[in-house]
Amino acid sequence: MALPGVPSLGLNAAFSLATNLLGLRTDPYQAFNFLIEIENILVGGFSECTGLQVETEITPYREGGVNEYEHRFIGPAKNPPLILKHGLTQIDGLWLWHQEIVQSINTGKVSRRNGTIYLLDKKKVPVMWWNFKEAFPYKWTGPELRADSGNIAFETVELAHRGLSRPTLGSVIAGIGAELTGSLDISISGSASGGVF
Repeated sequence: MALPGVPSLGLNAAFSLATNLLGLRTDPYQAFNFLIEIENILVGGFSECTGLQVETEITPYREGGVNEYEHRFIGPAKNPPLILKHGLTQIDGLWLWHQEIVQSINTGKVSRRNGTIYLLDKKKVPVMWWNFKEAFPYKWTGPELRADSGNIAFETVELAHRGLSRPTLGSVIAGIGAELTGSLDISISGSASGGVF
């Protein structure tokens, strides 16, 4: 409960204040520490991931006689494609997935998959992640081959998807609690048996 005349702190401000009082550092995360997981596909590491973006369309409307502002009505959300880039190797899971999509023109069955993009801290521990749902590769781009270049051969895959979500701190804590509750059998006397950590 907020005191009269005293502004209340948001979650980010309260966390920042608490870590500063304890003498902890909260440095921003670095963009090169990330992992990408796509269900049932072995894809290796990625060197680049772009397209983490959600935009809500806005339709402007001018009302007659109102000159101070124009109305803005919200529309549907747009999700641009996720663009994944990595060095070309013998692991060809993304190519095979794209070929499944090419063949699906005849069958009408598109192989959509869910995935997660993890941002890691300096210790390589996931600290934040974005889930994308029902994605499929609609474009595959191979490397530019040049005899006079010593660059790494890269392949790029663009994924159309049906939305991004980012779990909040509350849902992560609830998920951990559910995992612990399922792993431990706690009796009334307080003894625990079962799950091994």
